[in-house]
Amino acid sequence: MQQIRATVAAEFEQVNQLIVEQLHSNVPMVENVGHYIVDAGGKRLRPLLVLLSAAALGSCNDRHIKFAAVVEFIHTATLLHDDVVDISSLRRGRATANAEFGNAPSVLVGDFLYTRAFQLMVQLDDMNLLRHMADTTNTIAEGEVLQLTRAGDAATTEQQYLDVITRKTAILFAAACHGAANLSGADDATRQLLHEFGLNLGIAFQMIDDVLDYEGDPVTMGKNVGDDLTEGKPTLPLIHVLREGTAQEQALVRRAITEKTAEDIERVVAAVNRCGALDYTRDQARHYHDLALQGLAQLAQGPARSAMEQITNLSINRDH
Repeated sequence: MQQIRATVAAEFEQVNQLIVEQLHSNVPMVENVGHYIVDAGGKRLRPLLVLLSAAALGSCNDRHIKFAAVVEFIHTATLLHDDVVDISSLRRGRATANAEFGNAPSVLVGDFLYTRAFQLMVQLDDMNLLRHMADTTNTIAEGEVLQLTRAGDAATTEQQYLDVITRKTAILFAAACHGAANLSGADDATRQLLHEFGLNLGIAFQMIDDVLDYEGDPVTMGKNVGDDLTEGKPTLPLIHVLREGTAQEQALVRRAITEKTAEDIERVVAAVNRCGALDYTRDQARHYHDLALQGLAQLAQGPARSAMEQITNLSINRDH
């Protein structure tokens, strides 16, 4: 990631500075919770995609830097709300904001970050961008609700799973790339090309996240293995077991999803491995990885496009 960031190092640092500036509030709790989650780090993948998309189309400017901060604020707001809904206690290797400060402050500071993002977008004075991001955040909210309704539902299909992760995760990757193209004055075809790239990248990224929930190292990942199981999330590895496993394995996974329990996590992991569910999920992630690379091939060659190709490869070859 350091090598990838080096392509837009100066602009990336400006984004980080702007994020810190825009966390300022006269209400101390807002700053405390905001800094707590932003300072936790993370890959800053979405704002990085804004900068690289802009660079691939010519150059980054102050508007791209502001939009990159917008995208990171929206992402951070969703994390705050997600952790409350999922009753998560660990993220990026330390206590979640809701575990540290409580649910109410986390939800309300998430609201602050959403609204701060839209204040920044108003400053950009681009109605097309504002409309697109309003639609995007609405889709993300629908994805969150859809995921909630699917929790504990062992009858969830692969297509329904794909719909959830497209809305909940991939759509913001797509919006980051599309928005950068919009601010660069790119034509509709180029905006759509980058939108599709981001969407495919986001789907691949989430699928690997779902693989790592069953084979990742808790220390490296910064979260507990089996967390998705305790939340009753029917992710693709589990859906594959329900489709291809023995009757005993299917009953085991069905019970774990329905009762939202990880008490049989070792047996579930064994079933997931025996069925080849992780390999299947990786194969599906590679399919979307390949689609993303095909889209990039239509952009002009250069350091930014190469960095975007590296991110795409990294999305399916990582341990956290």
